[in-house]
Amino acid sequence: MELNLLTWTLALLPVLVVLILMLGFKWGGSRAGAAGWIAAVLIAWLFFAAGPRLIAYTQAKAVLLSLDVLYIIWTALLLYHTADEAGAVRMIGISLPRLTADRTMQGLLIGWLFASFLQGMGGFGVPVAVAAPLLVGLGFNPVQAVVMACIGHGWAVNYGSLATSFQTLMAVTGLPGELLAPDSAWLLGLSAYVCGAIVALVAGGWRGLLRSLPAVLVLGSVMAFSQYALAVNRLWNLGATGSAMLGLLVGVGVCRLPLYRGNPQTAPAANFSHLNGGDGKPRSLKLSLSAYAILVVLTFAINLIPPLNAFLDQIQLNLTFPELRTGFGWVTPAGPGRSISLFGHTGSILLYASLISYFIYRRAGYYRPAAAARIGEKTVKGAVNSSLGILAMVGMAVVMSHAGMTNLLALGMSRSFGAAAYPLIAPFIGALGAFITGSNNNSNVLFAVLQMRTAELLRLSVPLILGAQTAGGSLGSIMAPAKVIVGCSTVGLSDREGEVMAAVIRYGLIPIGIVALAAWLAA
Repeated sequence: MELNLLTWTLALLPVLVVLILMLGFKWGGSRAGAAGWIAAVLIAWLFFAAGPRLIAYTQAKAVLLSLDVLYIIWTALLLYHTADEAGAVRMIGISLPRLTADRTMQGLLIGWLFASFLQGMGGFGVPVAVAAPLLVGLGFNPVQAVVMACIGHGWAVNYGSLATSFQTLMAVTGLPGELLAPDSAWLLGLSAYVCGAIVALVAGGWRGLLRSLPAVLVLGSVMAFSQYALAVNRLWNLGATGSAMLGLLVGVGVCRLPLYRGNPQTAPAANFSHLNGGDGKPRSLKLSLSAYAILVVLTFAINLIPPLNAFLDQIQLNLTFPELRTGFGWVTPAGPGRSISLFGHTGSILLYASLISYFIYRRAGYYRPAAAARIGEKTVKGAVNSSLGILAMVGMAVVMSHAGMTNLLALGMSRSFGAAAYPLIAPFIGALGAFITGSNNNSNVLFAVLQMRTAELLRLSVPLILGAQTAGGSLGSIMAPAKVIVGCSTVGLSDREGEVMAAVIRYGLIPIGIVALAAWLAA
C-alpha cells in the first residue's frame, strides 16, 4: 500500500486508541488493549486487505507468543507470594537497614538494591508496594519513599521478572537473545548508576549524594557489569535477579566501611510479631532467602548443564504457520511460531522453585493455616488483568505486523526523523509505550517491531535501536500511573498521587535522557 498521510494515520490508529483510552479516559490495560485489538482487526480487514484467513492465523500466533510470556508472569507471581506469605520478603527488608545508621545508605539499600532485587524476582508493581512502606518505617516521608522505590528499580525492569520483557522482545521481533542482549544490557547498566544517584539525592539531598557517591559507583559497577555478563552468556533470565543479589551482598560489605557504618542501627519502631511462624519460631534471614537461592541454583543448573537442559527440553509446544499474504501483496513467509519448552522454560524453573520453597517454609512453620489458598488467590488476582491485557495487545501487534501496518508506520517515521536523529528518539518511544500501558513488556509488544523496521529502513544497528527501545521502556515503566498509584496506596498517599507523579516524572526523565544520548553516540 502506498504511503501517504491517510494510510499512515490508519496504520497508527490502533496504537492511538490504546494511548487515548489509557491516558485520556484512564482505562486499564485489558480494556484498552481489547479496544486496540478490535480497531487493528477492523482496519487490517477493511483498509489493508487482510482477509479472514490471515487474521485467524495471526491470532493463533499471538496466543502462542502470549503463552510464552504469561507462563513467566504467573509463576513469577507465584514464587513471590510463596515467599511473601511466609514473611520472608519482609524479613529481608527489615534486616537490611540494621547494617548502617547512615540515612542515605539506608535509602540506597531499600530503595535501590532491595527494590531492584524484588523487580528481578516478581516485578509488576511489587518493588514499589513492598519497598515504599519499609522506607516510611525508617523515617522517610511518604513522598520520598514512593519516589525512591519507583526510580530505584527502573534499570532492572527489562531483565527483571525473570526477563519477561526481554523474552517478549525476542518473541515479537523473532531475533535471538544472543543478538539483542549486549546493547540492551550496557544501556541499562549505564542507567543503574543514574537510578542509584537519584535515590541517594532524594534520600539525603546533595550532601547525601556526595557522601554516598563512592558507594553508588561501586555498587552500580557491580550490578551493571554482572547484569551484562549474565545477559551476554544466555542467562538473561537471571540478569536483574543475579546482579541485584550480588549488589546486595557487596552493599552489606560497603555498609561496614567507617564512612557509612556510623552508630549501630536499631530496628525501626514497628510491630514485628508477624515475623513469627505458626510454631512461634522467629524468622531466619538465611531461610527467608532460600526461595531465591533455590531459584538461582535451579536456573544455573538447567542452563549450564547440557544433559539436564536437553532432557527438560524434549517436549516442545510449537506450531508451523503457512505463508500469509494481504490483498495488497504484503507477504509474511511460512515458518514455525514461538517454541515453548514445557519443562525447561523459565516459567517451569519458577514453578519448581515455588514448590520447593513452599515445602521448606511449611516445614519451618512459617505459614498460617490455609496459606496455599491465599497464595493461589493472590497469584490469580495479580495476574488475570495483566494477562488479558497482554493477550489483547499481542493480538493487536501481530495483526498490525502481518497486515503491513507496522512497516508503513516505520517507513513514515524513517522519513520524518532520519538516521541522525532517530537514536535519540527511540528510547522515548519505548518510554512512552511503558508509561501508557504500565509495562515495559507491553511497550515491547506495541513498538518493538516498529522500531526494528525503522532501524532497517534507516540502516541503523537493529540491536542498538531495540536495546534503546527496551531500555527506554524499562525506565519509562517506573513513571506509569499504575505503579505510582500502587505505591501511594501502601503509604497513605491516596489523595496525593499527582504530587508524587510529578516528582517521579521529573526524576525519571533523567536516566531516559542519558540512555538516549548514549544510544545516539553509539550510533
